[in-house]
Amino acid sequence: MALGGAFLAAGLLARAGVRIGLPTIPLFMLAGLLFGPHTPGLALFDDPADLKLLSALGLVFLLFYLGLEFHLDDLIKGGGKLVGSGLLYLGLNVGGGLAFGFALGWGGREAFVLAGVIGISSSAIVTKILMDSGRIGNPESKLILGIIVVEDVFLALYLALLQPILSGATGFGAAAADFGKAFAFLLVLTLIARYGARWVGRFVRIRDDELLVVTFVGLAVLIAGFAEHLGVSDAIGAFMVGLILGNTKAGPRIQHLVHPLRDAFAAIFFFAFGLQIDPGDFGAVAVPVLLAVALTIVMNMSAGLAAGRIHGFDRTESSNVALTVLSRGEFALVLAAMAATANLDSRLAPFIAGYVVILAVTGPLAAMRSERLARLLPERFFPRTAAVPPARPHGPDEPDTGPDPDAPAADDGHGAAEAAPEPAARP
Repeated sequence: MALGGAFLAAGLLARAGVRIGLPTIPLFMLAGLLFGPHTPGLALFDDPADLKLLSALGLVFLLFYLGLEFHLDDLIKGGGKLVGSGLLYLGLNVGGGLAFGFALGWGGREAFVLAGVIGISSSAIVTKILMDSGRIGNPESKLILGIIVVEDVFLALYLALLQPILSGATGFGAAAADFGKAFAFLLVLTLIARYGARWVGRFVRIRDDELLVVTFVGLAVLIAGFAEHLGVSDAIGAFMVGLILGNTKAGPRIQHLVHPLRDAFAAIFFFAFGLQIDPGDFGAVAVPVLLAVALTIVMNMSAGLAAGRIHGFDRTESSNVALTVLSRGEFALVLAAMAATANLDSRLAPFIAGYVVILAVTGPLAAMRSERLARLLPERFFPRTAAVPPARPHGPDEPDTGPDPDAPAADDGHGAAEAAPEPAARP
């Protein structure tokens, strides 16, 4: 009964918000907050752990769908640019988070946790934003997905290093072994996605939709669980399964069939996120939270706009990159749980909760309005949006040859230059 109430509350609140132009993500979380144990009135769940399994499935289906949309050829074609952009993003945000953590003076272990909290964006929220905004096929979305992939690979190293730090151990050898296992696992799945899709395609060559659903759900959940067992994020395991199946002939059918599963379980994922929020803890850490949010916005905009220039994007596309990856979410909550068991500074948990709530709400709102916000950016930093220079004067005996073919394209008034149409996105 409580689960039905959770679905209904999330659906009704999101339905009301969509009518006035709000994205569904913060509304699902608000439903969890309103009907959780930390606010007055009806509490559908007293313990957020009651939804742990369903919430985990929500994350698995979100990242599985992201893998179906992402094509390994896109990452390979982007090559050094995509990897370099991801590393630039990580360097600015993780480095800024680490510096901020030391500046707070809460302790070295706490600073290392804050580096991950502030530096890593929410794969689940980023995925949902791309789908809700209809930008999944946009050119800049390949860069966004590339940043997410680089982040998820980085997580394997970060989590392997974090555990001995939180436990106070000095076992570098054990941490290195864990990272080696994680890296080998990801490498095997990447090679399968690149060279083994034809054989996997034979396994999912199933005409009956029901049997196909059962098969791909089993694969996604099994590999996600195995990834977590090896010390890799279950999210990256699900993503890699989607990446493999997306390269098979059954990929478009699977993408269509997983839609309702993705939407239903994603709603519960964000609802469960809201259940964990206790508004009463925010007061003591309000100033550090606001400073961290401001730092994140500055670092994100800097990294996103720099990556956009590297890829030759205009100001609207670059703004889409910077604001879409702004949200923080599920990974920060995982770090909060790990910190709680390690007896770290008591201010850390409410800080993480407040920080994540603000960016999980404002991030999607800003991303949905990125085109308007892009107009505030100086055009001179984005060559593709530069205005056409005045025509060269010609003499009475010199024919008017029209506009200079080497001149930049004209701005359309919305921050994007007129250009040849992009090739259609793969289904």
